[in-house]
Amino acid sequence: MNFEIFSFFSGLGFLDLGFEKAGFKIAFVNEFEEEFLNAYRYARRHYSEYPKYGYSNLDITNLLNDRIWKHNLSGFNKDRKKKIIGFIGGPPCQDFSVSGKNEGANGKRGVLTKVYVQLIIKRKPDFFVLENVKGLYKTKKHKLFYDTLKKKLEVAGYNLFDSVENALEYGVPQDRERLLLIGFRKRKFNKISHFNLNKHKKYKKEIIFQALWAEEDNFKENGMSECPKDIIADLTVEHWFQKNDVYNHANGTDCFNIRSKNRFYTVKEGDTKRKSFKRLHRWRFSPTAAYGNNEVHLHPYKPRRLSVAEALAIQSLPKEFTLSPEISLSAKFKMICNGVPYLLANGIAKNIFEFLNREKK
Repeated sequence: MNFEIFSFFSGLGFLDLGFEKAGFKIAFVNEFEEEFLNAYRYARRHYSEYPKYGYSNLDITNLLNDRIWKHNLSGFNKDRKKKIIGFIGGPPCQDFSVSGKNEGANGKRGVLTKVYVQLIIKRKPDFFVLENVKGLYKTKKHKLFYDTLKKKLEVAGYNLFDSVENALEYGVPQDRERLLLIGFRKRKFNKISHFNLNKHKKYKKEIIFQALWAEEDNFKENGMSECPKDIIADLTVEHWFQKNDVYNHANGTDCFNIRSKNRFYTVKEGDTKRKSFKRLHRWRFSPTAAYGNNEVHLHPYKPRRLSVAEALAIQSLPKEFTLSPEISLSAKFKMICNGVPYLLANGIAKNIFEFLNREKK
């Protein structure tokens, strides 16, 4: 069975790559920011076929227009009769984040979540994925908006399943929670009462947080230390630095220059409690990657900020995933922190892929 994906708010394509590696075909990529779209194409040059409907930097609002939709996706209705088509997207989340402006549905970015839902209802894909911050689900005023969206999707004929998932459970070395709302069109999948998101989780959350993780150590430049026994080694920053060979990576030297090193020596390894200038611990996972949002993460045992290669590793990207040298450093870090952790995306995609295959049989 041919399962095709139409991607919106694609960014660098971490979510898309997760779905592609699970067995889906990327048929259409829509990203408004041209710099992001160019970065997507460069980073994915070794991975995928050219999307059947190409790359687009149209404002997603324009795709609600029938004339514009037909001009860009003229074969969509024909494809729907013989293929399973899914929409995936993570609309900008800053307006629902507790660390953002908290403007919610009326914010400049927050309104795009509503537009994405309108697009789903109008174009009627067979399934969809909406990814966002947990604040959309857990903050009282945002949840009212979220519940309204869900009601509209249910009325439009979708069975809905939602969950707040932690990237750690999927093998990502990062404590990052994301809201996943997944819908299946009743007209195609009539009797769905349960959809299991747990099958492709690598670790249970309770086991992860019961482990005896390293806490804080005095910073020692290029200091050596052995991996503790009572932890999950492949959830550590150091494991991923080695796995991705970050010091020999194409983006291994992409790092902000340091004017004065003094401050870089005073923060302990593992001191991540502060609002910014957090130093990661090599034998622990990272807090949520938020580089470029006034949050600076320091290398565990080097007197500097993280490199682009190290940031990609913390987002669990394969080591061959690289960013163009033409992109500014600030833009690279912004693109990386905006992405859905790759292994989280891949785990969700595998669950959906297997579910669709079972249903169609």
